[in-house]
Amino acid sequence: MQKRFMAIWFRHLTTDWLALRQPELKDVPFVFAKPERNHIIITAANPVAEMQGIYRGMAAADAKAITTNLQVLDHIEGKEAKLLRQLGLWGIRYTPIVAVDLPDGLILDISGCAHLWGGERGYLKEIVNKLRTSGYNARAAIADTIGAAWAVARFGKATPIIENGLQVQALLNLPPASLRLETLVLEKLQKLGFTPIKSFMQIPRAVLRRRFGEGFLLRLAQAMGLEDEPLKPLIPPVPYTERLPCLEPVRTAKAIEIAIQKLLETLCARLQAEGKGIRKAMLKCYRVDGKMVQAAITTNRGSHNVPHLFKLFELQISKIEPALGIELFLLEAPKVEDIDVLQEKLWAGNPGLQDTALAELLDRIAGKIGPGRIRRYLPAEHYWPERSVNQAASLTETPTTKWRTDRLRPMRILARPEPVEVMALLPDYPPKVFTYKGRRHVIEKADGPERIEREWWHDKGEHRDYYAVEDSDGQRYWLFRSGHYDATPQWYLHGFFA
Repeated sequence: MQKRFMAIWFRHLTTDWLALRQPELKDVPFVFAKPERNHIIITAANPVAEMQGIYRGMAAADAKAITTNLQVLDHIEGKEAKLLRQLGLWGIRYTPIVAVDLPDGLILDISGCAHLWGGERGYLKEIVNKLRTSGYNARAAIADTIGAAWAVARFGKATPIIENGLQVQALLNLPPASLRLETLVLEKLQKLGFTPIKSFMQIPRAVLRRRFGEGFLLRLAQAMGLEDEPLKPLIPPVPYTERLPCLEPVRTAKAIEIAIQKLLETLCARLQAEGKGIRKAMLKCYRVDGKMVQAAITTNRGSHNVPHLFKLFELQISKIEPALGIELFLLEAPKVEDIDVLQEKLWAGNPGLQDTALAELLDRIAGKIGPGRIRRYLPAEHYWPERSVNQAASLTETPTTKWRTDRLRPMRILARPEPVEVMALLPDYPPKVFTYKGRRHVIEKADGPERIEREWWHDKGEHRDYYAVEDSDGQRYWLFRSGHYDATPQWYLHGFFA
């Protein structure tokens, strides 16, 4: 199969990105700049600024002298790479091989893909139009080599599609900068009067090597198709991924359910064969308008149970907005884990936390209220109440110590004790009345004090004298006095008993 490549050039990548998020800047000249060699140098300029004679590499002070209303913004380091990665991920719907071409482009290996869009012209038009509709000023070209496609995308003035075998003719009238050469080499070529590429095409290779170096010959050979140029794909294929393209755009909830069911059946069959289960899965829906919507689920334990996983996704379907229609579904499982094969029960028992049904129930609850709302705590070897428990990472995590049963502890302990106003009949007596959040509580019963010393190896401070009290309404609380009794003792509420 004849190799074909597409090069996409984003002429105003970062400024287009900012204009999309701040529309008020669209008609205002603005630039990004950063300090270089004791100067503030422009790294990117929007189209309005360029029309006024401002360009990348110019000193910001000179640019401000040209126009009075120029806005100079700080350069965001690494933003180009992040934006190109996002755009490259979007481009995977058109070809499985996409590479980032810093600082302002993408390279696509489109071999065998264009016929799905009616040919290369329709393929190129589809991609460029969607990028421009999304707010990015993009140009693209297609050729047999990466170098030729890159050159035509940035410097070509005729057709953006170079027919098979015609890349050399397409390069002849282009400037040497279209070969992706180093700055010093370009300066030498300009001094010698080699303006178009055809002016040095007939010069012997030995002469060119001696004058401009081996890198010059390599770039020229790559553009002409005499040397292969490897591509580094944007991301390696996700190990557990299933794709489902649609013949017609999908717009109904029922159709989305059918797509999820099919994807889960295929993916879970593979996972089951490998003895693995899903801990996290993401459904990506690529819409006709060029946007992508997604839904994600998490599980407490690895699972390849299709009905259970489908119920979790079913809770997310209402959040998926199909708009004009979804043309591609992508199901990824970025996090999986090994799971044991369930065996037949030999006798009835009480599996507790090992019960798969419990994990599936928690998954469904988490899908409705959010995974952060469900917590499991384990005991920790500390006397200080705030440090006596740790949040468990999963259902299978085992405690390193046992729960204390020799002392009464409330079911709910506040993350931070809250101050209360307390009245006691005599010093060092249990509280008789306390006021919490404006409400007065009359204490009928009290038990204590239980003195808990501060763990001096962690921090310094006063000890605490705790009391378990019950008010006239039958509600039970855990109160403490900080330090010894004095004229103005400090009392706090720390927990609630069931």
